[in-house]
Amino acid sequence: MWIADQWKDYEVIDTSQGEKLERWGDYLLVRPDPQVIWNTKKQHRGWKHPNGHYHRSSRGGGEWEFFDLPQQWSISYGSLTFNLKPFSFKHTGLFPEQAVNWDWFSEKIRNAGRPIKVLNLFAYTGGATLAAAAAGANVTHVDASKGMVTWAKENAASSGLSQAPIRWLVDDCMKFVEREIRRGNHYDGIIMDPPSYGRGPKGEIWKIEDSIHPFIQLCTKLLSDDPLFFLVNSYTTGLAPAVLTYMISTELKQFGGSVDSQEIGLPVTESGLVLPCGASGRWER
Repeated sequence: MWIADQWKDYEVIDTSQGEKLERWGDYLLVRPDPQVIWNTKKQHRGWKHPNGHYHRSSRGGGEWEFFDLPQQWSISYGSLTFNLKPFSFKHTGLFPEQAVNWDWFSEKIRNAGRPIKVLNLFAYTGGATLAAAAAGANVTHVDASKGMVTWAKENAASSGLSQAPIRWLVDDCMKFVEREIRRGNHYDGIIMDPPSYGRGPKGEIWKIEDSIHPFIQLCTKLLSDDPLFFLVNSYTTGLAPAVLTYMISTELKQFGGSVDSQEIGLPVTESGLVLPCGASGRWER
């Protein structure tokens, strides 16, 4: 497992009964987590006195209950600063476990010894975009949500990266890739963080089980003659690391290199265990 254990402004304090107690900077949040099927004693005071608690509804969805939590605040990871705000379906605008991937490809970019172009697809609020840009890459950031792209730009400004070579695009990722292929554009690194299910800006349907392998196949046509890395993230239970390895190795075999896929996770302070948070597949050479 790849573990995001370099955070100072974030930690998973404890986990029990379908929930996790987290510290986001100065604030404690309790949020549901489907992986937490164990029942241990909730001893940390934060369980009873959080700043925010997302309650799952038995009918699906849920809602926040707030106790002295600002509408927006920020945390940092190295030189990067992320603006957080709780919004529908329990999220805060950041997936801290992805820091383990940011560190991996940032090192590759810094050590490449040449200009690197990176494409970040389903790019959300820009964690990977900012990490790649801070490492020196020229980044194209694509997400179907205008609100998320705006949020990512705000994170770039907070991180001192307003003038970094980042191209911000609100677009359907599949259609964008198809157009880029026709234009003859190429990238040295590709990052994709596809949702299990989603809709593009014009109602395009994305179902990961049907779409992910053809999409990986399509994206390989955008790789340069000397590609550096290819990263696929999955939060879908059915896509085990071995499945990611098979898909990536099948489609990138002409480039040589190697593929490794693992669960990614976050350390839990109280128990010393690691909370699983999806999986990632990495190709590199």
